Amino acid sequence: MAKTGYANGSDLLMAIGGNAYGHCTTHTVTFNSETKDRAVKPVASKGIESGLWKGKGVTGLSISISAEGLHFYEETEEGYKDIMADWATGKSVEVTCFERESTDTPYLKGKFVIASLEMQAPAQDDITYSVTLENDGEPDLFDESYITKSSGE
Repeated sequence: MAKTGYANGSDLLMAIGGNAYGHCTTHTVTFNSETKDRAVKPVASKGIESGLWKGKGVTGLSISISAEGLHFYEETEEGYKDIMADWATGKSVEVTCFERESTDTPYLKGKFVIASLEMQAPAQDDITYSVTLENDGEPDLFDESYITKSSGE
């Protein structure tokens, strides 16, 4: 059946080291551009006010991912303990972002470092945790056409 209407955030998943991020409540993928301003003197035929406009160029690209989840004692996917163990190695982890039921066609896959890992344990409430990942080099795969594809595309 073809998907129609608004895309549901629960359809997009993230995996760390081949395991889906367990009991995830949200994840955000941010594509960043490092830029440089270029101020040039306008051509002689232009008025002085045209020199106020600067050009902009991209000097670098990066991807950051932040995610939040609930700590679950019987976790079968990538949970807090697993991510903490990954963080403690100081090495990159493989991250894959994909649409549910489409693990064979991820839209993003590559090496990321765990930049931060935080746990919140409020009294009489769920234990939550958050992780921030930053790309380690160029992604192995980036294909925007695989983000929320409807059937038949």
